[in-house]
Amino acid sequence: MDVALDDVTRLERLTPPAGAVRMVLDTDTYNEIDDQFAVVYSLLSPERITVEAIYAAPFHNSRSTGPGDGMARSYEEILRLLERMNRPAEGFAFRGSNRYLGGADRAVASPAAEDLVRRAMSDADSPLYVVAIGAITNVASAILMEPRIRERIVVVWLGGNPVNWPHTREFNLQQDVHASRLMFDCGVPFVHVPCINVSQHVRTTLSEVEQYIKGRGAIGDYLCEIYRNHFTDHFARSKVLWDLVPVAWLVNPKWVPTVLEHSPILNDGLTWSVDPGRHLIRSAVHASRDGILGDLFRKLEANA
Repeated sequence: MDVALDDVTRLERLTPPAGAVRMVLDTDTYNEIDDQFAVVYSLLSPERITVEAIYAAPFHNSRSTGPGDGMARSYEEILRLLERMNRPAEGFAFRGSNRYLGGADRAVASPAAEDLVRRAMSDADSPLYVVAIGAITNVASAILMEPRIRERIVVVWLGGNPVNWPHTREFNLQQDVHASRLMFDCGVPFVHVPCINVSQHVRTTLSEVEQYIKGRGAIGDYLCEIYRNHFTDHFARSKVLWDLVPVAWLVNPKWVPTVLEHSPILNDGLTWSVDPGRHLIRSAVHASRDGILGDLFRKLEANA
């Protein structure tokens, strides 16, 4: 696939947003418990984010029997969250792909991918930010179905590790290699949020969750419940809420500092190669744990 945008336009799109943006969220919501926090944070941040749709992404681990089952369970979890936040799901929550991208040019049709194409192409004046916090087949499929959306969107993805890390064997990336590679190769304005040394900084504990989240409405109680049930023993134990970080970059880019770098090449062995002749992307290099969690806690309190 050709690189669609010229460098000047891409750099303009990669500038951290200074105001409110349109956004869709692509999430493997039932994969563990961090996606739920990210969904809630997105919906509680209307001063910076207008969430237009939420897409269920596939996943496969001990909480699903396969990618399609993971997507279905994620969709059901999205509905549970929306119900507790008194948000209607009709025309807002969409089922995604029932499998991962099977090859570099093999799109997987789904209501999510079709909605992303329609939504991206409907407004040429305002770029649509696509925040993806799971396997990225839905987004890659939409690009393959309609390559012109690369000129209308900015993709912000949590996946893989930093370019200088020895490997990039990370859950979101390694289960969906063809789609992951497409995101780095296709030239779409792309903000990469690595896990190691970036998202892993955003950790919290059961005592903190019980103090600042429990009792903050039905959604606060639900977040506390799933956090408590995630571990059998919480003694001296914290949990990373990885998926808050891509959302936080839109809420306040200062909490997620980024740099421009050449888009790396994803090798078959799940390592990176660097070619200075490739197009530029923006990559996160840190995440402010206190800034991000403090903002979430305050918004839950205000909306209780």
